[in-house]
Amino acid sequence: MNLEKILPLDGPNNDEIQKYINKYRGEIIVIKCGGSVLTDQKLFNQFIQDVSILNKLGLSICLIHGGGIFISKKLEEKNISNKFINGLRITNEETIKIVEEALVELNLEIINNLKSKNCYSQSITTKNKLITVEPKNKELGFVGDPKCVNKDILIKILKKNEVPVILPMGVGKDEKIYNINADIAAGFIAKNLKSRRLLLMTDVDGVLDRNKSLIPEINSEKAKEMIDQGTITGGMIPKINTCLDAVKNGVTGVVIVDGRKNHSILFELFSDIGSGTLIRK
Repeated sequence: MNLEKILPLDGPNNDEIQKYINKYRGEIIVIKCGGSVLTDQKLFNQFIQDVSILNKLGLSICLIHGGGIFISKKLEEKNISNKFINGLRITNEETIKIVEEALVELNLEIINNLKSKNCYSQSITTKNKLITVEPKNKELGFVGDPKCVNKDILIKILKKNEVPVILPMGVGKDEKIYNINADIAAGFIAKNLKSRRLLLMTDVDGVLDRNKSLIPEINSEKAKEMIDQGTITGGMIPKINTCLDAVKNGVTGVVIVDGRKNHSILFELFSDIGSGTLIRK
């Protein structure tokens, strides 16, 4: 099989690509997509193509998507204000219904686009009761932290060589629906599945040093040091903490991937150069 012709990559040769296919075969790869990948049509189309290629190569892909921009747009259409605390959306009973509506629409769009590439997938929404949550705090309302995941649901889908497409919401003990930060949901699922890789697609190059240069790979100790020193700041801190929690609990490696790059997932998985920052234990 000439993999160089199948994969839309300029750089890796057939041997390099085959090496990585062998590495990931039989392993689970969890991908969280968000940001430009979901809003830029060209990047979205490439992302769909990349996931379908991974599926056709026989790799087990578990997909979780964000959708904050779509939620904000839908709330604005209904003249409902967007309010946040530390980057998390305050979600009341009226808002949570709109959040779910926006995410379900996006979920189905991903499903339908994968189907157009002959990649079979299954939509995982709150009806599946995949994730059980606990409320984060009263101020945020219907925002939860994942406490339990029914991983058997995902394993059954993966065994059929299908892609579970997961919406980042869960159900509380009160049977009410809660929104979950997509990075946190992805990290929680990845560590419960003991995945080989967790890819967090973002709109940044990856982890940068003090000179704003990309760091291709760091370990947990160095990442913590960079937070303490103020090199890693702002919204990157919770993202890195999700990475550290994942590698501490069974995920072999987490990559903060620059989703703005062409075919960033394929470059990350099948080339030596990668597409962001790899964080290991």
